[in-house]
Amino acid sequence: MALVQTTGPSARAVSEVVRLDGHVLDSLVLVKVLDTIVDAGASYKILELDVGTTNRDESHVRIEVSCPDEAALGALLERVQVHGVNREGQEEAHLVPVDQDGVLPDDFYSTTNLPTWVRLSGHWVEVGQPEMDCAVVVDLDGTTARTLPMHRARRGDRVVVGMHGVRVAPPRRSAGPGEFAFMTSEVSSEKPKGLTVERVAATLRRARLHDVGGQSRGILAVCGPAVVHTGAAPALAALVREGWVQALFAGNGFATHDIEAAVLGTSLGVPLSGAEPSEHGHANHLRVINTVRRFGSIANAVDAGWLRRGVLYECVRAGVPFVLGGSVRDDGPLPDVISDTAAAADAMREHLGGIGVALMLASTLHAIATGNLLPATVETFCVDINQAVVTKLADRGSHQALGIVTDVGLFVGDLADLLCGPDWRAQVTRGP
Repeated sequence: MALVQTTGPSARAVSEVVRLDGHVLDSLVLVKVLDTIVDAGASYKILELDVGTTNRDESHVRIEVSCPDEAALGALLERVQVHGVNREGQEEAHLVPVDQDGVLPDDFYSTTNLPTWVRLSGHWVEVGQPEMDCAVVVDLDGTTARTLPMHRARRGDRVVVGMHGVRVAPPRRSAGPGEFAFMTSEVSSEKPKGLTVERVAATLRRARLHDVGGQSRGILAVCGPAVVHTGAAPALAALVREGWVQALFAGNGFATHDIEAAVLGTSLGVPLSGAEPSEHGHANHLRVINTVRRFGSIANAVDAGWLRRGVLYECVRAGVPFVLGGSVRDDGPLPDVISDTAAAADAMREHLGGIGVALMLASTLHAIATGNLLPATVETFCVDINQAVVTKLADRGSHQALGIVTDVGLFVGDLADLLCGPDWRAQVTRGP
């Protein structure tokens, strides 16, 4: 619907009718949308509210939003679209060609991580691999569209500009038996941890073994160094070995300390067995980095028989891809670490197809980076002892993430007990 401009005694206002469809009442999405409108200094009028009769039925809302001017209205519509709010009407998406590599047209449509469609030649076309903070590029045949990171823009690419001809949908609420729906808040700090682990395990089983349509979904693990420091690495290695991980993202720190623990039995020079730190143990991680660099890669170190256990050892043996994104503070780094951050993000994108569940384990920066790449349809669990960490994903736009505040060592160990059985602990003692 076109803008409707009204006049008043002291100010001019512009209005537009928008729609919100889905499970917007029990999920409190409608409340969030109305709060956002009021916080922006705008006003609203609910024109239509069609409430579903059962908890499986979707609701439909039409809202007239009014702002002082078009600029304010446009900014507000961008803010509420992350909740699934769409403009009414059937206007075509506006396309503008890129005129300089790596530079998008002015007023390009900035994507959310929600399922997205653009209207092309009278049809709604779904945008492939939803990802936040990207553009939408339409292929030359005009029948397909996909997200486009800014640095990948090439001259001649046809990019959607403005918000006309674009619509999004919030993720569908799970309502089936056994679904992970017992947490009504985004962060679980006081829920029974045993029940929490059991529900996460049920989610992983459902993803791997009997997803809707008979197609299994991949499981992604995003790991910080604390996974090793807390003693969780053997449990995570068991999960990889037993097929519960299809991709792993981490940084130089996690990889280094995983290898240090596997080869020398220490993490940051501290023996994981509880023994007293050895003299000069602080240099252990540097020595393993140096040795792996001599081999040329982690896989070469495994093939040579030098690395014989650990998470990355199991990844190499099982053919599970891992991406190690570097940072300016890295020692070494290991030869597998991708120091170019844009290249690291691109490498991560290559392994997200088919991922249905993400486990963020004691990681802040890599968890946020991965969350920025994931569609909102990916079930995401963030496990950390610090409650402030597990709220950051939602704060940065990954609203589907559920936070679990607990010790990651205990959590991953219990998860491995449920998914791998007790024999994995004996494997740690025996070694490969």
